Amino acid sequence: MNLNPRPQLSPTALRSSLGPPWRHLEVVDETGSTNSDLIARATAGEDIDGVVLVAEHQTAGRGRSGRTWATAPRAQLTLSVGINAAGVPAALWGWLPLAAGIAVVDTVQDVGVEAVLKWPNDVLAGEGKLAGILSEVAGQTIVVGIGLNVTLRGDEVGEPGVASLVDLGVADPDRTRLAGELLRALGERVMGWRAGDERLMADYRTRCATIGSSVRAVLPGGGEVVGTATAVDDQGRLRIDTEGDVVAVSAGDVLHLRPNL
Repeated sequence: MNLNPRPQLSPTALRSSLGPPWRHLEVVDETGSTNSDLIARATAGEDIDGVVLVAEHQTAGRGRSGRTWATAPRAQLTLSVGINAAGVPAALWGWLPLAAGIAVVDTVQDVGVEAVLKWPNDVLAGEGKLAGILSEVAGQTIVVGIGLNVTLRGDEVGEPGVASLVDLGVADPDRTRLAGELLRALGERVMGWRAGDERLMADYRTRCATIGSSVRAVLPGGGEVVGTATAVDDQGRLRIDTEGDVVAVSAGDVLHLRPNL
């Protein structure tokens, strides 16, 4: 009988592999929300640029529209990073969570999983959601949180449509190695974002399954836009053709609609 099916992360190994722009890494056994923790620290005046906070167990994770959930200990990679956005035009800040999505797709591809992006904050693989991303702003600092399902089962969160690396055929995934690869990929994308590298936009668009799909976008405040997603523009907004009128959506929950059969 395996008494420890979900091993702990190795903070020592993670710190030894840490590269720019990351300068400090913390691993905690449990917290409510890594995003909330870093936002609170930034609001209190702490310089969190380059800080990585990883939780073995997150009990009050947050998603879009204030949704919260708890997951099983050590079943995910749950982390948040602080990024100083000073010097980057505010019109491009919306590209930072999209860059994080690319980093997740690249990381899981390295272990044999093909994944795609659903604008603005989901990574999809197989028949479900493999990862979610949430960004929040505190002054000139952006906190980006990532939750990647490694061994998580749908019955552990009580929600349908959950995919994990194990579900997708990855045998005995090493969370420490995955975390190191994810931080490396994310670091490269963050530095490209800061430098205005146009490849970031091109790479996102080629990985985004929302482009070309029939969608319903539920907007903050309850309005909705229904049509065909035609592009992600240079500000990171989703452009939706509503049969003649093109609407640029900067935030919202997007549902991919099944085609009429």
